[in-house]
Amino acid sequence: MDHAWTAAQRLAEGRPVREALGGRDSAVDWVALDLAVRYPPWYAPDRWVSPLPDRDAAPTGPGTALALCHPDGRTREAALDRVSRYPDLLPLLVVRCADWAAPVRERARALLASVEAAALIAQAELILLLDRRERGGFAAEQLGRALREGPAEALHPLLESADRATLRFAHRVAVERGLLPPLRMARIAARSGDVVLQDLCAEAALRQSGDEDVLDILLTGRSGRVRAAGVTALRRAGRYEEARAHLTDRSGVVRACARYVVRQGGTDPLPLYRELCTRGDVAPGAAAGLGECGDRHQDADTLWALVRHPDPAVRAQAVTGLRALDAVRREGLMPLLDDPSSAVVRAATRALLPHAAEFPVEWLRERDSPESRRAVRVGAQRLLRAAR
Repeated sequence: MDHAWTAAQRLAEGRPVREALGGRDSAVDWVALDLAVRYPPWYAPDRWVSPLPDRDAAPTGPGTALALCHPDGRTREAALDRVSRYPDLLPLLVVRCADWAAPVRERARALLASVEAAALIAQAELILLLDRRERGGFAAEQLGRALREGPAEALHPLLESADRATLRFAHRVAVERGLLPPLRMARIAARSGDVVLQDLCAEAALRQSGDEDVLDILLTGRSGRVRAAGVTALRRAGRYEEARAHLTDRSGVVRACARYVVRQGGTDPLPLYRELCTRGDVAPGAAAGLGECGDRHQDADTLWALVRHPDPAVRAQAVTGLRALDAVRREGLMPLLDDPSSAVVRAATRALLPHAAEFPVEWLRERDSPESRRAVRVGAQRLLRAAR
């Protein structure tokens, strides 16, 4: 807020708008400027919120900028008629479209409706930020219309935006218009860290094409959600056998989808898991998967053997599998609370929480000491709380 107050003071001194903002003219900065003028600090001179002058002291509109943020709605409304003279003040026109005063809001919206599409699209980040407000939907509707009806090239910069809301909005429009080829959407889904984009692009890519390359990209996505979409699509492509490779995926949702596709192909995944868990090179996901679909009486011993596996990832997933089978025994997992692997300690703690009352309190307190590793100490604290 300090920067916005400084910008308001510079405007009051007659400095050009861009200079007053100090080169910071992001969506957040314009909203902050609006608030800074409306709620000035105690030391602010009266001229910050003076009535709209007959004419600006400078041709760049600093007085109009202040008037557009004035606490008095009549002053804000009067200032709107000057916005067309100062292109740099378009962001404040967007802000006024979400104004709480109906006359100001309606006048601003009438003016925004006549703004060229290119200028409107340039304010996409601010428009979508204000769309979160109760009265902020009008500008977002105008933006959506401009993007849906305008040339495809207008969308391209927004598809690379650093703003998450803008990125999502632009991709939704691009998908609606069919502007993105399936392979590009598959790559976006596979590489993006945004779950909304992952779902949007993965679903659209599969809807438009069942091409082998699209599936292969989704199957190697870094997100479990994307890989799950690719695995599920294997059924529609008739590639049931390929789902076997994903039975041991690190993501539980991918393993569940793989089991579904394998069953649709006429194979029971349980014997496959049993075989995978008795090999010398056990995959961690195999232990978890056996617990997810196995039988407590037949498969618990296999998982108990894997609890002593040299690979900590296998030990941790074996504990998770025992928990899924409801085959946890306190005495069997108790030593894992001192395991060298923090992941194993956390998995054992989660599994043992229902058995917390069975632990010797002193034994847990010994591990809740400054000398213990953090994972061991946190595990002991959780069990002590659960035992109360």
